Amino acid sequence: MKLAVLGATGYVGGRLVPHLISGGHDVVCIARNPQRLANRSWRRDVEVRAGDVADAESLEAALAGCDAAFYLVHAMGMTDDFAHADRIGAQNMAHAAATAGLQRIVYLGGLGSDAPSELSPHLESRHEVGRLLASGSVPVTELRAAVIIGSGSASFEMLRHLVEVLPAMICPRWVTATRCQPIAIADVLHYLSAAVGMPAAAHEIAEIGGADVVSYRDMMNAYARCAGLRRRLILPVPVLTPRLSGHWVKLVTPLPYDLARPLVDSLVNDVVVSEARGIDRCLGHQPLSLDEALERALQHVQDLDITTSWMDSAAGRTAASPMPQDPDWAGGTVLADEREVVVVDASIEDAFATVSGIGGRRGWYASQWLWQLRGAVDKLIGGVGMRRGRRHPDDLQVGDAVDFFRVEVHEPPKLLRLRAEMRLPGDAWLEWQLSESAEGVLLRQRARFHPRGVLGRLYWWSLVPIHTMIFRGLIVRLASAAEARAVQPDHGRLEQGQSNQGRKS
Repeated sequence: MKLAVLGATGYVGGRLVPHLISGGHDVVCIARNPQRLANRSWRRDVEVRAGDVADAESLEAALAGCDAAFYLVHAMGMTDDFAHADRIGAQNMAHAAATAGLQRIVYLGGLGSDAPSELSPHLESRHEVGRLLASGSVPVTELRAAVIIGSGSASFEMLRHLVEVLPAMICPRWVTATRCQPIAIADVLHYLSAAVGMPAAAHEIAEIGGADVVSYRDMMNAYARCAGLRRRLILPVPVLTPRLSGHWVKLVTPLPYDLARPLVDSLVNDVVVSEARGIDRCLGHQPLSLDEALERALQHVQDLDITTSWMDSAAGRTAASPMPQDPDWAGGTVLADEREVVVVDASIEDAFATVSGIGGRRGWYASQWLWQLRGAVDKLIGGVGMRRGRRHPDDLQVGDAVDFFRVEVHEPPKLLRLRAEMRLPGDAWLEWQLSESAEGVLLRQRARFHPRGVLGRLYWWSLVPIHTMIFRGLIVRLASAAEARAVQPDHGRLEQGQSNQGRKS
């Protein structure tokens, strides 16, 4: 079949695409920003079309000629009113699917009661999207799942950081009372691909889950066991509200508050597969146990084999802002710190590899404590902070998160541009351009800021002394690291990069 995937830049969609390719399907990836898929390993095996669920016309054109579509789009963490954004997207999708003549829509939603009054806003929105997709003339298969366990998933990363960081936790009472049926990402992909061949119905709801039904306390204990950690002390108390818990998760884990709060809100609801709607009545498949799912995810984390992450789908709040390569910024103002240095004893490939390895556990080479302080402040005011790190210490793709930046342009070995996603009174970019010269490799570094109003200008000018210190030290240290990498190739590895960073700090 010719299958469209909406949400291919996200966590589940990015893993579903190669799964469908291996199944012999022709895959069309529909993305608001197709460039974010440019460096995926499967890019040459798919057709990529521009389309936005918020733009009905673009969606209709993108779906043309497809037999069915996977709807894996979610606005949670992207906007304050994610329910409204998801509502508009589902309505546009229902109309566009009918216009394009699709035979089926496969949608991944969330488990929970059918009574909206009993659901968290997140789960209620997930169910509403399913109903809106089915309001059109195209049959919809809605798969409902609970916590997805896989390397890089939001739920797994929240669980991992809570358990690894905190040997003892004071938790809300529902941590021991609420029942959950977590499912491995491998089983989710199996069920999604199989759903295309299930009997067609106007709105078929099938619930999917793993082999175990547990409490969230059981899940944390299971993680500690699989990770070789001591059993965590968990003290349930009645006074912690979802709002307070959301702030706590924001501080301890990489998840920003806009994403953590809806997830925490949903933990008060039982999310267990019902006998009447269990997918086992249609498909014979034995899902993994919780321990098996956790062990697989941990192994992928250890092997640095995280093909997609929850960070992939968080495109940031400034996606519509002017691009820094626009010469006049559409009449706007641009403030900049621009520097250059010649890297004498390194190839352009070594220099670019060094630049591309910045951030994450390796750090930012110069004034690391200031970067960490800025990340802590950003986290406190509701931003993404520094804890999300990066998917891989060396491999980089367009759309990857790098601490509180996101890769906007990655053109080896000449250009890397990062777009800031921290809370700012404006839009910011940090980029490096490399070119070969008679003296060596010319490394240009540019920090650019497009301020919003007077507050944006005051913000930039008040930080000029700090920026001068940070950016001057950064380009010098990058040049030194590139030359060291050329002399000793292993210098670029994460472990040595960390010890080197410790000396420089």
